[in-house]
Amino acid sequence: MTDAYIYDAVRTPRGKGRKDGSLHEVTALRLSTTALNALKDRNGLEGHAVEDVIWGNVTQVGEQGACLARTAVLASDLDESIPGVSINRFCASGLEAVNMAANQVRGGAGGAYIAGGVESMSRVPMGSDGGAIAADPSVAMEMYFVPQGIGADIIATQYGFTRDQADALAVESQRRAKAAWDDRRFAKSVVPVRDVNGLTILDRDEHMRPETDMQSLGALKPSFKEQGEVMPGFDKVAMLKYPHLERIEHIHHAGNSSGIVDGASAVLIGSKEWGEARGLTPRARIRATAKIGTDPTIMLTGPVPVTQKILRESGMQIGDIDLFEVNEAFAAVVLRFMQAFEVDPERVNVNGGAIAMGHPLGATGAMILGTLLDEMERTDRETGLATLCIGSGMGAATILERV
Repeated sequence: MTDAYIYDAVRTPRGKGRKDGSLHEVTALRLSTTALNALKDRNGLEGHAVEDVIWGNVTQVGEQGACLARTAVLASDLDESIPGVSINRFCASGLEAVNMAANQVRGGAGGAYIAGGVESMSRVPMGSDGGAIAADPSVAMEMYFVPQGIGADIIATQYGFTRDQADALAVESQRRAKAAWDDRRFAKSVVPVRDVNGLTILDRDEHMRPETDMQSLGALKPSFKEQGEVMPGFDKVAMLKYPHLERIEHIHHAGNSSGIVDGASAVLIGSKEWGEARGLTPRARIRATAKIGTDPTIMLTGPVPVTQKILRESGMQIGDIDLFEVNEAFAAVVLRFMQAFEVDPERVNVNGGAIAMGHPLGATGAMILGTLLDEMERTDRETGLATLCIGSGMGAATILERV
């Protein structure tokens, strides 16, 4: 089987996913072309340089609909002979795009791909596609559907995580993100978003709140308590499925959950022969990929079983991994991962995560993979694992190995 390598990875800054966010006037299409053009320019991609563009996007309606991937290729400086396909694996869409591309290269279906994703959460609100998973009672009732925030609180309840633990993780995420930006650790990968006149709109993640401390988080009300206990009473739905839980402890709030943001990311993946023909040097080998389905009610436990699966299938152990990127969808997701594998917190999300910088759904998976690669190079580490929990109960993971 042909090895698949990462040659480059870029991302836009993450803008606040609100009407007053810096990227609110920038469409998902424009964010996509910013990332695609950066890869093209940085790597001299002329003509039919890659087989396909695989583009993750979760809410594929309105201006994010109609195969945004192909539209982005046509609107970018890439050659029109390159096709594009949009995919949706919820929060792991960007990572799944990379994994699909890597496995296409490994299987001999083309020498190279661009993979990544985008989400404009300020312009196309999360859930505006009205999917059956939540909106169709025949599905939702059968699977004991609850919103993701309730699922995160179930994890906290089941595995014994307190509000203080979740808040402490959030404070640390903010501290690490600020330190990373101050130290210019993202400079290699972040490409600014510019307007039609070439003036910079945003060149830095703007969701961060470095002044966050335990006291400020302590003043925040739980975000999902009323949803769970009062209207529409999802706690009762959850306890029908998990009767061993006497009650749900609602510990998550806006400060220890991922931020709603806009952004795009792109990764260039190819074979060794493809790179040699273009004078490009690979940065890492994609050693393994994995995905798995999990309990759809608690839904956010996927990083644990998918990591067990990818380690088993690649003949590795958790101690073989030097660095981890675990998407901070909610604090309890990362706490559960570290608990399950007894991983040193100093090796997990060392430059902060989505609690500090935000989670642009379709782009995040590729973003954290690029962050992982940059940190492996900065600290001269050999192996890294990126993983995300996924709505409706799934998990995805990728193992990188430097070359």
